[in-house]
Amino acid sequence: MNDTLPESIAIYSDGETDMSDDAAKAWDHIQIYTVMSRYCHGVDRCDLDVLKGAFWDDGTCNYSGADENAITWAENCVAGISTMVRTLHSIGNHWIEVDGDKATGETYCTAYHLIADENGNENEMIVGGRYLDRFEKRNGEWRIKSRFYVMDWNTNTPSSDQRSDGLLGGLNTGGRMPNDPYYQQFG
Repeated sequence: MNDTLPESIAIYSDGETDMSDDAAKAWDHIQIYTVMSRYCHGVDRCDLDVLKGAFWDDGTCNYSGADENAITWAENCVAGISTMVRTLHSIGNHWIEVDGDKATGETYCTAYHLIADENGNENEMIVGGRYLDRFEKRNGEWRIKSRFYVMDWNTNTPSSDQRSDGLLGGLNTGGRMPNDPYYQQFG
């Protein structure tokens, strides 16, 4: 055993790791949070492969009263979101209950949407809601098995976004795949 690691984790000569139940549960929580981050990245960058990777192929999503196949939902989501100027989904409170290879979670989300109307006027829609998810771990990988979305509040106003003038004029700005700086920095 490697004595530089906490007692809850042991690494054996063959490279296998043995974790205590608490360490394994913490690792599951981290992996599930990573799935949620993958979801947000996939939506905001309109990166369909990344977004699909947050869901199991046989998963479901329910945003408006009916279950839909998660992969079909992801395809429709990217098609819809890509018509917007930009979006930013931020996850907050993240309450997860792990039970073996299954977990449930409630994750708060604030989602910013910049939308241009037919006249080019930009409006900001900010939505606060929660993802009520059931996760499954298959072959060591966590993904969303079913999602039920709850909208708690929203606000809609004309945009005051500034990108080319003043203090914010020189900052790098985000975009969609493949033009977003993420893809340029990390390929």
